[in-house]
Amino acid sequence: MNIIDQVVSWFSPQRGFARQAWRDALRHYDAGDDSRLNANWRAINTSAEQTDRYSRDTVRARARDLERNSDMLGGVMGAFVRNVVGGGFTLQAETGDTDLNQQIEKLWAQWCKKRNCDVTGTQSLSQMLRMAVRRKKVDGGMLFVKRYTGDGLLPFKLQAMEVDELDSSTLAARHKGNRVCGGIEYTPYNKPVGYWFRQYSIDGITAAEPVYVDAKDVIFYFSKRRPSQLREMSDLTQTLARIRDANEFMVAEDTKQRVQASVALAIKRAAPQGPGRLPAAGAGNKAGNKGYTRQMFTPGMVTELHAGDEIQLINPQGQATDAATYIKLLQRLVSSGQGLSYEAVARDMSGSTYSSTRQNLIEDGMTYADEVELLVEVIDEIYESFLISAVLADKVRIPGFWAQKNTYFTHHWVKPPKPWIDPAKEANATQTAMRSGQKTFKQISAENGKDWRDQVDDIAEVLVYAKEAHGLDLSSMIFGQQGGEPAPVTEGGDSDGKAADDKHSGNGEEP
Repeated sequence: MNIIDQVVSWFSPQRGFARQAWRDALRHYDAGDDSRLNANWRAINTSAEQTDRYSRDTVRARARDLERNSDMLGGVMGAFVRNVVGGGFTLQAETGDTDLNQQIEKLWAQWCKKRNCDVTGTQSLSQMLRMAVRRKKVDGGMLFVKRYTGDGLLPFKLQAMEVDELDSSTLAARHKGNRVCGGIEYTPYNKPVGYWFRQYSIDGITAAEPVYVDAKDVIFYFSKRRPSQLREMSDLTQTLARIRDANEFMVAEDTKQRVQASVALAIKRAAPQGPGRLPAAGAGNKAGNKGYTRQMFTPGMVTELHAGDEIQLINPQGQATDAATYIKLLQRLVSSGQGLSYEAVARDMSGSTYSSTRQNLIEDGMTYADEVELLVEVIDEIYESFLISAVLADKVRIPGFWAQKNTYFTHHWVKPPKPWIDPAKEANATQTAMRSGQKTFKQISAENGKDWRDQVDDIAEVLVYAKEAHGLDLSSMIFGQQGGEPAPVTEGGDSDGKAADDKHSGNGEEP
């Protein structure tokens, strides 16, 4: 109610009520209603950077605290690291020259070792990528700075930088027409053109002047969710409060269970015996009044009561009657808030069936695919800088490279495959997809983390060796029993060949 409504209501409550009723009737959204139920819901619209700026450091610090102390958060991050990076990414160059592809792939495998790719010499590229995924979930992002040194396989190396190292105190524009926000210099179109990093000595003292690095030498790995967003924000923002609630509840529940499991003895005397039975005057006991010092309730504790004292049991009411159910609910909320299934985070399959687990894997895979896409963009830029450095260092010779860089940059990444839940069902689905033309042998090989050419070469090598060395014909075993057709695969794993029922729930009963 505004001031005009208040004045009208003062002189004529009936007209004031009518004005308010008509105003409420014109509201078309319940979420925009200012009635009693939404009275404490106050929100304002600002740019993403203005919204994030005042909470970014606090949220990051709290996320790091839970990273160190919360097993529930560890489950969330572990799921992302395992599925986004896993065993790493294998390069498959596609320059059009098979020999050149093999040469580049071999050089890349050597460069990815910690002594060659990391300026500190402590992490391989796969380890740096796993750390980047962790830092993005907790801190909101991480930066890779391209460094060129005189040691290692190539001059090109990477330096991992935390978002804390961006010098947010740098406010003045360093170039005409540009402005600096959060340690990053932007053009009028909000395109980053440079980064200022704090310099730290070994003891952690900040140097006087920040170091400027051109944007072409910096890869900023973070998720942008609004057009006006300039810097990172922790991916855990929506679930941090819920995770802390779970931690606090478990501490209280654990203390309660420990107290209830403890056996203690209290001796009540009719009258104090001997000197010193009553506590002397001092802190917490002014003028020598009867009192007890604060003690920990421990198993087997024996204590003595003063004359006339009795034991009163404090039993807080209102806590969850079933801690396991409450924690499971919180964990489901945390998991869904991060776009994952409860099973992926809690590693609890007790209530799952094959169908539900398979569907959860599909949904979780879509969540991981978004993160993989963002991370692959980072690796692509690293690979292009690697190949340029290799050409400049004369480690690979590519005629006409500078005129056809985009052609020689062509490549793709292969990840190790995930283990199957039911190999027979998955193999049958793969066979059906190939026969119906939905997938090719090349696609299936890539899904299994293999190069289709290598796989064909391996099969041919096995067939030739078996035939020439031992006179065995394994073609029917590999390709099928009639004319090279694949052998039929049963849908389930039952010995009688019938399709297995969906009996993969935790108790073995049908869903």
